[in-house]
Amino acid sequence: MPRIEIRSAVPADLPLLVALDHSYQTNHVWQMDITSSEGQSDIHFRETRLPRTVPVAYPRPPAMLLEDWMKRSALLVGIVEGLPVSYISLAEGIAVSTTWVTDLVVNQPFRRHKIGTTLLMAAQDWAKDRKNNRVVVEMQSKNTPAIHMVLQMGYQFCGYNDHYYANQDIAIFFAQYLR
Repeated sequence: MPRIEIRSAVPADLPLLVALDHSYQTNHVWQMDITSSEGQSDIHFRETRLPRTVPVAYPRPPAMLLEDWMKRSALLVGIVEGLPVSYISLAEGIAVSTTWVTDLVVNQPFRRHKIGTTLLMAAQDWAKDRKNNRVVVEMQSKNTPAIHMVLQMGYQFCGYNDHYYANQDIAIFFAQYLR
């Protein structure tokens, strides 16, 4: 695992963060099934294997990231050998006593080295310092790598929002209470 330093973003980091590879590939998706009868709707998610690995574009356009980051409570950056290779953006005020993770990106060559896990742990520490007792992570239902990461960290599925992103993708939410 590369040695990573986590710190708050500085203005010089921003163009480098926008330039990171935000896309990913997946061969699974959390598929939503809805059944309705007699005034009742049941919604279930199940992990479904796709017939082939597919590339997935990031749900937020790169041109909008800078504007979005200005609205966030914090932007933490993962630095390896002096260069930003990852980031996590955090928002407060969406839910009471909750830190909301809106973006978690690790540049392609650095994935699968626990950098995302390290960033999320830093976000949990940031949340505790702010007296928040819960962290919620949002992601596309196609983002199987991120889903597996948060589940391994003890996060629990806590909801979804259909057509949440500008590209109409479903957002799914995972939460963990902090001790």
